[in-house]
Amino acid sequence: MAKRAVTRYVLSSQTIVTREDKRGNAVRSLRLGRPKKYYYHDETLPWVVRHLIAAGHDVHVVTGAPEFVFTTEIKSPNLHIRKVLLDCGAVQADALTVDRLASLEKYHQTAVVPRESILRTEVEWLNSIKADLVVSDVVPVACRAAADAGIRSVCVTNFSWDFIYAEYVVVAGHHHRSIVWQIAEDYSHCEFLLRLPGYCPMPAFRDVIDVPLVVRRLHKSRSEVRKELGIKDDVKVVIFNFGGQPAGWKLKEEWLPDGWLCLVCGASETQELSPNFIKLAKDAYTPDLMAASDCMLGKIGYGTVSEALAYKLPFVFVRRDYFNEEPFLRNMLEHYQCGIEMIRRDLLTGHWKPYLQRAITLQPCYDGPINGGEVAAHILQDTAVGKKYISGKLSGARRLRDAIVLGYQLQRAPGRDVGIPDWYSLSEKEIGVRPAPTYHEVNGSEDLSFEDFELLHGDMQGLTDTMAFLTSLSGLVGNDPRSPEKQSRERVAASVFFDWEEEIYVARAPGRLDVMGGIADYSGSLVLQMPIREACHVAVQRSTPIKQKLWKHTQARQLANGGAVPLLQIVSFGSELSNRAPTFDMDLSDFMDGDKPISYDKAKEYFSQDPSQKWAAYVAGTILVLMTELGVIFTDSMSILVSSSVPEGKGVSSSASVEVASMSAIAAAYGLNIAPRDLAILCQKVENCIVGAPCGVMDQMTSACGEANKLLAMICQPAEVKELVSIPTHIRFWGLDSGIRHSVGGTDYGSVRVGTYMGRKMIECAASDLLSQSLPSCSPMQSSDTNSDEYEEHGVDLLKSEASLEYLCNLPPHRYEAVYARDIPEIITGDAFLEKYGDHNDAVTVVDPKRSYCVKAPTRHPIYENFRVEAFKALLTAAKTDEQLSALGELMYQCHYSYNACGLGSDGTDRLVNLVQEIQHRKTSQDGGSSLFGAKITGGGSGGSVCVIGKNCLKSSEEIFEIQKRYKAATGYLPIGFEGSSPGAGKFGYLKIRRRSTQSSA
Repeated sequence: MAKRAVTRYVLSSQTIVTREDKRGNAVRSLRLGRPKKYYYHDETLPWVVRHLIAAGHDVHVVTGAPEFVFTTEIKSPNLHIRKVLLDCGAVQADALTVDRLASLEKYHQTAVVPRESILRTEVEWLNSIKADLVVSDVVPVACRAAADAGIRSVCVTNFSWDFIYAEYVVVAGHHHRSIVWQIAEDYSHCEFLLRLPGYCPMPAFRDVIDVPLVVRRLHKSRSEVRKELGIKDDVKVVIFNFGGQPAGWKLKEEWLPDGWLCLVCGASETQELSPNFIKLAKDAYTPDLMAASDCMLGKIGYGTVSEALAYKLPFVFVRRDYFNEEPFLRNMLEHYQCGIEMIRRDLLTGHWKPYLQRAITLQPCYDGPINGGEVAAHILQDTAVGKKYISGKLSGARRLRDAIVLGYQLQRAPGRDVGIPDWYSLSEKEIGVRPAPTYHEVNGSEDLSFEDFELLHGDMQGLTDTMAFLTSLSGLVGNDPRSPEKQSRERVAASVFFDWEEEIYVARAPGRLDVMGGIADYSGSLVLQMPIREACHVAVQRSTPIKQKLWKHTQARQLANGGAVPLLQIVSFGSELSNRAPTFDMDLSDFMDGDKPISYDKAKEYFSQDPSQKWAAYVAGTILVLMTELGVIFTDSMSILVSSSVPEGKGVSSSASVEVASMSAIAAAYGLNIAPRDLAILCQKVENCIVGAPCGVMDQMTSACGEANKLLAMICQPAEVKELVSIPTHIRFWGLDSGIRHSVGGTDYGSVRVGTYMGRKMIECAASDLLSQSLPSCSPMQSSDTNSDEYEEHGVDLLKSEASLEYLCNLPPHRYEAVYARDIPEIITGDAFLEKYGDHNDAVTVVDPKRSYCVKAPTRHPIYENFRVEAFKALLTAAKTDEQLSALGELMYQCHYSYNACGLGSDGTDRLVNLVQEIQHRKTSQDGGSSLFGAKITGGGSGGSVCVIGKNCLKSSEEIFEIQKRYKAATGYLPIGFEGSSPGAGKFGYLKIRRRSTQSSA
């Protein structure tokens, strides 16, 4: 028998980099008795290696991980380990939080700066060992190095770094996006992807082969493990599997239900444990221990999820912030009835009992194959000897269904999904965002109706989304959270916290389309804003603490605290669309410092502790603002349900609609009479002071004070509604979403605002200098005379006003160009500005001395934008001609390119504006030419939506649809279209409702 030739494989892996604290010590992470490693399936690649070596192949592993990750299971001379770090994975700020900015910076230093040297070294090494195949999990540069060496490469993974880093780039700013493009380009050299269950969108790969779960084999039976540990078969056991514990963490006896034991992985040698906690050996084999337990408490990773599913082990998990593969693994875990989420606060304070007791009632039902390591090894063997694997699935551009444009939600055409597992994402009707779901279908019942509620106050005003919201509430009545029918987490939570016999208050606040004005609002500009059809609904019920319905974990906390206290519980529908927890709860006493409300800074810190629940600041923050600004005392408990159809990150003010609807509903429940304008200003305080986003007030003002089919004309000095401008019947506005997520909390928006205030300070100082030069030659009599000959060159009165310029928009463009423009620098460093000018005098932003700021364009923008908005408003009442529309459109184009000059543009919004221009100016044989006349980026910029102006006719709608199709053909993303308008919260008022009794319904 001929001896089989040895095939040489190269497998690459990566480690996690951990930030150091101020003393230079590594910040400790939860770990499984070994050095920190990136969170992705540390068990998976070694298991594939094991199968390859068992088949007689040579395997070279290139890794930054410690050797024993591989050598524990593999004892063979055919295993060769080369310690090289080819990328950095992600940087963790702590055990449960990824530091997104630090991750990008570290990747830049690790893999981008030395890229050419890495490629050269890797190609030489691959050739020296005569490798036949490169397998990566999924180091980008490994794929490129293999291609340069003329060797085939394959990736094995459930996520890819272009997807992980894409969301980080949103926070870091567009200057980091080249990292994502380079990673995707590297992956394109990969021959195919072996995709593991629980996968994220991975559009960079050309062909995909799905393989089963990769799971480590069991060495011992459940009874053998329990016997060795001295645990009786009838004792309930939870395995505490965080990969380790934070330094100094005490695990307390009372945290476990009576009679339970906890197996602790990764406990330090010096840590003392209570009798009901068992410290496991450092080399304990985790799969055997998991299979011997009744449930597991830990954090989600590929290894823990796959083995929990394989061993049918209920998994109580704690969310990790910005761990972007988690939502997909979590969906798979919950789809197979194997997972329960624990709030981080309850983990750290020991309120474990309700979660553990709920976990053992689960019935995990995964019955799929678990031989992914063997299947993957077989495919890799065939590939190494030349076999071509063509998956037969969608590939190339057609795989753009996985495009990273909506974060975690797929952009899908109904009826066209091919091979997408049930766990991949929630269905459209469960998501409840655009279009509004038919709530009759939510629970498969046709008996649900908004008429199930008695309307005690208010008017629904024929708004179909309000009817749908009330129907959704009706669908919660009588829901059994233990029902085997799959429901979203938020619906399960919401179904148990309202008392349907008591009154509920409902408010509604729309998003807004920024027609003109945008970021000039914080500089005092006139703005024109249209409230859109999409809105946020908030339902509030107040109750005495002893009567409030509580979730199990809040019950446990109340008991631990010695009795009923005023409590806030919030459920947010649509939490699956972003990386956030669906529920939030807190004791209202947390908002008190003695007999006074806590400071806004303390509140900001409070909500920042758990980024997955930071969204609650938009809702709960309204309570603190009412306490602080109006002296309201809240002695009752509150249950709040938030349901918004205003998409997040689209530049249509989703955050303001949540704030305004929340405060409106709370004010109604407590009988507070707050004028819409005042309410908007209070909501801005929530965003600026508690959330920490440096926005102007136009979003909240439009949401609170707007009216349907009218533009809110407002002068932001600070917030004066000038008038409501009716949109002429021949004109129509649309919003088109670029698919690029926008956030006013992002670094681009904030740095532009800083640059704008820097420019204002420079103008004030320049005017003061000119004034000091002019005044000595002017007597009091001369300075009050109107004879222009007795004024100095620049005009003393003008210089006086400009030396104390409160709002940049009060400076006319001609004065800016004549006196100040030439002295405003293009860019200035923070330390240079602070040294010369002291401060930029903006209460909601801070100058970073180490950063460079663009100043000239941000300073020029609001000065000219205010002029453009004034002209736009005047033109709206001009004669109804194409010239009128062309002039309005031109003003919008000018605004768009001024945004770009400030650094607030994006590829997506530019593409949409260019498509509008192409259609507007194309030559056609049809009469009348185009019906579209202009477009501009909206709101805070850096992505989000564009506003388009056109004729109110069928042809313009057809051209909008053409733009959507062409954009999708180029990018893979079909833009969401916003059209139509609706009343603001002030016009809507509030509804007071109560569930009809069964008798009265009959």
